[in-house]
Amino acid sequence: MELAVYNIDGKETSKKVKLTTEIFGIEPNDHAIYLDVKQYLAAQRQGTHKSKERAEIARTTKKLKRQKGTGGARAGSMKSPLFRGGGRVFGPQPRDYDFKLNKKVKALARKSALSYKAKENNIIVVEDLNFDGPKTKQYQAFLTNLKCADKKTLLVLGESNKNVYLSSRNLTRAKVVTASELSTYDILNASNLLLVESSVASIEKLLNN
Repeated sequence: MELAVYNIDGKETSKKVKLTTEIFGIEPNDHAIYLDVKQYLAAQRQGTHKSKERAEIARTTKKLKRQKGTGGARAGSMKSPLFRGGGRVFGPQPRDYDFKLNKKVKALARKSALSYKAKENNIIVVEDLNFDGPKTKQYQAFLTNLKCADKKTLLVLGESNKNVYLSSRNLTRAKVVTASELSTYDILNASNLLLVESSVASIEKLLNN
């Protein structure tokens, strides 16, 4: 699959980039995508929820009433979950929601997501970017030139570029990552995937190992 390379002004250049079918043209595996996205979202959870159990409640343990003769059950402590203000039974405790996922499954999920984007013609290849400084207006103009200003975009760089990253940070629908940070969730969450020329080789190198 060959795609034309666009410059920062949104004009097509004479250059072409070939996307390998082993990464951008496979039969997508929906279950691998599901597992990878599930793990990504699980890892975002803080897991700091906490409720007090019976042993952690500061209330009197004096018997509330006599043991016999009332016709009701015995009540030995105000800490009981049966009373208002008592401890909670099996309440939430701090925990880590992350779980292990094999590298090959994660790689398959990313290949599947990239293949979906390629099949839907939502991949745009651009020349390597380099801004003189952090300029949000300049990055916004770049997206406007590519006709992507009103869409969610994910720009994938070959290597870290602080000026490009900072230029996009204030735009709610724009995200910039390096090829090594690319995740299945980010690929699917974006309407358009913008790849700089140097990132194509980096992605292929990462996912072919």
